[in-house]
Order: sequence, then structure tokens, then C-alpha cells
Amino acid sequence: MNTAPRIPDPDGFYAALLAAHEGLSEAQSADLNARLVLLLANQCADQAVLLACIDAAAEDNPTTTPTP
Repeated sequence: MNTAPRIPDPDGFYAALLAAHEGLSEAQSADLNARLVLLLANQCADQAVLLACIDAAAEDNPTTTPTP
């Protein structure tokens, strides 16, 4: 699994993602994220990579309290 940024403008992508969420409720935002993940997963089409990505994303859970 490649975790290094590979898109030409990651900051532009992030800005577009934030803009897509602007004005949405929490539920609408979660729905947008779910649809986006499914579309991107379909583009990847590699079950092993997708499962590895789920594991990697779960390890970097921003709700986890950092330890000093």
C-alpha cells in the first residue's frame, strides 16, 4: 500500500473536499464521505489494498487521545 502523496495538488484536493462539505449537516457530511469512499474503492478495485487502507486509517484515529 502506497501512503505517500501521489496526487499533483494534495492541498487543492483537500480544499475541494472541504468545500464539498460546506453547509452540510453532520449526517449529510457522513453520507458524502461514504459515497466518496465507495467511488474511490471502485476505482482502486483491489480488495487487499482497500482492507489495508481501512487498517491504516483506523490506526491514525484523530479521536484517540495522544499520549505524551
